[in-house]
Amino acid sequence: MSAQKAKRPARKSAAARPARGKLPWRAWLVRGAKYAAMGFGGLVALFLLLVLLFAFVRPPTTPYMVAESFRQGGVRHEWVAMDRIAPAMALAAVAAEDANFCTHWGLDLDAIRFAIDSRLGGASTISQQVTKNVYLWHGRSWLRKSLEALMTPVIELFWSKRRILEVYLNIAEFDRGVFGVEAAAQHYFGTSAANLTNRQAALLAAILPNPKERSPLDPSAFVNRRASSIMDGAATIRGTARAACFS
Repeated sequence: MSAQKAKRPARKSAAARPARGKLPWRAWLVRGAKYAAMGFGGLVALFLLLVLLFAFVRPPTTPYMVAESFRQGGVRHEWVAMDRIAPAMALAAVAAEDANFCTHWGLDLDAIRFAIDSRLGGASTISQQVTKNVYLWHGRSWLRKSLEALMTPVIELFWSKRRILEVYLNIAEFDRGVFGVEAAAQHYFGTSAANLTNRQAALLAAILPNPKERSPLDPSAFVNRRASSIMDGAATIRGTARAACFS
């Protein structure tokens, strides 16, 4: 061979070359981060898709409803549109669970601050409860609460307040295996959600959020007092801006 011909670069020794099929730890870290980002992006896209879908289509069930159905061998649940729910029930739910429902954007910061200062808890809005029940799981973990706080404003952005309240009233648990106000009205009072009286609606709202420990048929002194307070609150917000978003 000619001496002037360019010399081929020396091959790396086997010790200097990474073993075939093996990647250095930094490459594995980058690959893992890439897959994690893709997975996270997929979950976000799925959530946004379901938010848009459920703005118009009723959620067929919830994770908690499925779990209770497996545990109890079935649940009672019948979806009804908002115009088939007595206005008294919508007012009672808001008066009981979230008096500022029409004015906040999913998180009631004043209620959260009060709950933290008083250490009483219970600052979840109706919107947060819908987020938890439709998309997440029950529990008090910081992960679940953090996801709930991030996801709730997104639902508020795409759903109307009336839609949020409609979904809430249709998936809330009112007794063991009894979900939604239609099933609750039939279960407790032998009537439909459309025909609930002011007192019946207040009693149903009064047993939330602990329906397994409270009864609207044999109300304790606490439930009676709470129902009376709810009726007063409902009368106060009826016809005002605090009820305009769902009336």
